[in-house]
Amino acid sequence: MKVLANDGISKAGIKVLEKAGFEVITTKVAQEQVATFINTHDVKVILVRSATKVRQDIIDSCPGLKIIGRGGVGMDNIDVDYARKQGIHVINTPASSSESVAELVFAHLFTGVRFLHDSNRNMPLEGDTNFNGLKKAYANGIELKGKTLGIIGFGRIGQAVAKMALGLGMKVIASDKYVGEAVIRVDFYNGQFINVDIKTEPMEELLKHSDFITLHVPAQEGYVISREELKVMKEEVGIVNAARGGVIDEVALVEALDEGKVLFAGLDVFEEEPTPAMKVLMHPKISLTPHIGAATIEAQDRIGTELADQIISLLKNN
Repeated sequence: MKVLANDGISKAGIKVLEKAGFEVITTKVAQEQVATFINTHDVKVILVRSATKVRQDIIDSCPGLKIIGRGGVGMDNIDVDYARKQGIHVINTPASSSESVAELVFAHLFTGVRFLHDSNRNMPLEGDTNFNGLKKAYANGIELKGKTLGIIGFGRIGQAVAKMALGLGMKVIASDKYVGEAVIRVDFYNGQFINVDIKTEPMEELLKHSDFITLHVPAQEGYVISREELKVMKEEVGIVNAARGGVIDEVALVEALDEGKVLFAGLDVFEEEPTPAMKVLMHPKISLTPHIGAATIEAQDRIGTELADQIISLLKNN
C-alpha cells in the first residue's frame, strides 16, 4: 500500500511504515495535481501538515483513498466531516507537538520581556557605534517569575505551557469553554514532581488579571482577541499567539502596541499566511517566527511515528 507524505514525514515515521510493508512517497505534489497523483499511483493514504489542503473536490475525485492524516493538531485544511461521511479515516497527532509549541511560547515571552527581537535587529547596525545607547534602551527588562500568565485554550498545548510557567514560578490562570479544570503535573529531572490543580475561569477575568496572555485555540470565525478584549487587559500586557492566524485582530494589536497598551507581542501565526502584513513584520515590538511551533526534530519524530502507528492499526490490524 502506498502512502503520500505530501508535506513531508520524519525518517522515524518512514522507517515504521516501511517495516510494516508500506511504500512511502515523499515527492511534493502541487495542490492542483494531488488528486491526479493519488489516482495514478493508487495511493491509499495521504499525509499533510498545513500546506496541502484536502477538500471535498479531492475526496470526491479519489475513491480509493482510505486515510487522510494531519501531522499536527488543527485540521482546518481538511474537510474532516465530509471525508468521514465517505468512509475515509481522518487522523491527527494532538499530543506530539505540545512541548515544542510550549517552548516556542516561552521563547517569545523571554524575547519580549528582554527586548531580544529588537536588540537582535539593532546590535548589528549600531552595536559598534551606539553600544551605550542601546544598553540604555534595553535596560528596563522584566522577569517572568512571579507574574501571572493567562492561557486561553486549556487543551494539551495550553496545559504544556502551564507546566513550564509553573516551573518558572509564574501564577497560571486559564480559560476554556470545554475544560473546567485540569491537574497539571510538573516533572523534575530527578523523578520528583508536583501536581497543581487549575480551574478555568471566564475569559473576561483572565483578561483583567494577566500580565501575559497566550492563545491555544483552534481556527474559528471571528476574533478571540479584538479591540474590545484589548481594552479589558492590563496596561503593558504581553501577548503571544502560536495557535492559528486570525484569532487576533492584527490591526487592533498594532494600534495597541503603538499606544503602549500592549508591551510586546510574539507571533508565530498570522492572518495572511504566507504573506503577513508588512506593518506586522516591521513592528519593533513584535517578535516573529514563521509558523514553526511544531517544527522541532523531536516533535517531527513523534508526529511521524504516531501517524505511522495509527495507519498500521487501521489498515493492517483490521
